[in-house]
Amino acid sequence: MTRVAVHGAAGHMGATVCRAVVGAADLELAAAVDPGAAGTAIAALAPGGSTVGTVLGSVEELDPEEFDVLVDFSRADAAAAALSWCAAAGRAAVSGTTGMTPGALDSLRTLFGAPGAPACVLAANFSISAVLAIRLAEIAAPHLDAVEIVELHHAGKRDAPSGTAIETARRIAEARARAGAAPIEDGTVHEVLPGSRGAVADGGIHVHAVRLPGLVAHEEIVFGAPGQSLTIRQDSYDRTSFMPGVLAAVRAVPRLSGLVVGLEQVLGI
Repeated sequence: MTRVAVHGAAGHMGATVCRAVVGAADLELAAAVDPGAAGTAIAALAPGGSTVGTVLGSVEELDPEEFDVLVDFSRADAAAAALSWCAAAGRAAVSGTTGMTPGALDSLRTLFGAPGAPACVLAANFSISAVLAIRLAEIAAPHLDAVEIVELHHAGKRDAPSGTAIETARRIAEARARAGAAPIEDGTVHEVLPGSRGAVADGGIHVHAVRLPGLVAHEEIVFGAPGQSLTIRQDSYDRTSFMPGVLAAVRAVPRLSGLVVGLEQVLGI
């Protein structure tokens, strides 16, 4: 039985993780952390389970001996601190928090790469269909002339563009570079409205972020070439779509090492 603690437990994703862990026969919800819900009964976040106790206000209040894996869905600064604490405490971690700085990621890579340190799985997206969409985009990238990415999320998402879109652009750019594909050219001479062409990510790939109520998490990867186009679209209509990937990472991380970036490393995709 793998004992799981959830950081950011009262958020939309954190609460969904709590319920998923309670519903898994081989996992136990051992603790929950969320500064905005400290003192709340854990059972209120995951009804139907047998978990007792209350939500803690910080990871420092956790007893490392009482859990095996920390699952983090929080904010970038809080996630970096929580994951660093896990590395020091000798506890494995799984995180879906995006927006961490390159410096924070380098620090985590060092901490989890130290001799005897546990592993950490860090993924921009835990939806298996999203992982497949990015892999399909990598395959298509060298064969078409240009690509743009449109990511669409709920109105409350804090960062833009999404970590998934940034990762998609990076992987496409690397696939094109490996194949020696020509640079992507943008014929726009003048933006009548500044920013209308979106952000420019790796490889000169334009990324457009949409934020609307009613959405959850969606991405379109649109390739173009003379006389043809290819659109790869992935949709997550509910946060439960991320749970199979999260639970797969929780089950896999005890046998991994270092900082593992991307769910594809867990799934072998």
